[in-house]
Amino acid sequence: MKKFNEQEKVESVQGALALRGQIEEIVDGICEKGYTNIVWLGIGGTWASAQQATVHMKEKSAIETWAENAAEYLTTGNKRIGAGTIVITSSVTGNTIEVVEAVKKAQEASATVIGFIDAPEADLAKMVDHVVSYKQNEQLKFFMVADRFMRNAGEFADYEEMYQEFDQHLAQALVEVEKEAEPFAIEFAKKHWNDDLHYFVGAGNQWGATYSYAMCYWEEQLWIKTKSITSPEFFHGMFEIVTKETPVTVYLGEDKQRVLSERVANFLPRICGNYTFIDTKDYALEGISEKYRGEISHLVMHAVNNRIDVHMEDETKHPMEIRRYYRALEY
Repeated sequence: MKKFNEQEKVESVQGALALRGQIEEIVDGICEKGYTNIVWLGIGGTWASAQQATVHMKEKSAIETWAENAAEYLTTGNKRIGAGTIVITSSVTGNTIEVVEAVKKAQEASATVIGFIDAPEADLAKMVDHVVSYKQNEQLKFFMVADRFMRNAGEFADYEEMYQEFDQHLAQALVEVEKEAEPFAIEFAKKHWNDDLHYFVGAGNQWGATYSYAMCYWEEQLWIKTKSITSPEFFHGMFEIVTKETPVTVYLGEDKQRVLSERVANFLPRICGNYTFIDTKDYALEGISEKYRGEISHLVMHAVNNRIDVHMEDETKHPMEIRRYYRALEY
């Protein structure tokens, strides 16, 4: 398999899971002092992860929480962000300007900020109230924070049991997903590398993945035009322009909103001959109980997309590290 180092991938996920003690200490301290609401702050891919965390909590928790786009917050503000607000954000470089300025604004409003900043030397890492530095696995790190807040609120009785399974089995299970997905990814890339426009549809904790994969990967890194849309909204406009030839990919996860994507999957064969369904149920996830599969279906989809990326890059002959404008020009 190209660009596949099994040991590195296992160690990466295990390393992220090992952050749980640090995360628990931070969250437990906040809960002891008390808080009002939780805001997931980001832009681009981080905002997509923020939306996934929001959906994850909305299904289980009465805690007030939402995803806040950093650029919108800088222009519009949000009166709900103030003393008692917990802001959670993430940055690879620690210098994404919208996030840096939004953190300053939130702190000026007396909010407390937890930052997953991959670069511990970055100014942003020094600005936030609580910093955790560990590369990659943003979605997993966000969900660990959400789960601890819900556990402390008495809303997650299975917290210890679930993470015991994840500690033992998650890293290898996700590696096996990539192996299982390899033949599919090869064929998918061969079929779609030269699409003029590709549609991605998803819902629930898959929506963030749907949005970010279309934008951050195919548009930004592969320079292929895309449109992403939520499964319920598919039937309110977009489906009118789908024909037999239109490339449409539907992500099916295993959370409560799965039924919304199943509705799209059930309908598409009537009008389209160029659809693809990527279903997390197709992957074994050995060691992970059925009741916890929905908690990680976004990570399963990310593992599948990892293999698609490798083969899209190979088919297009376009290195995904190259950008025309992003961080190359002033804008």
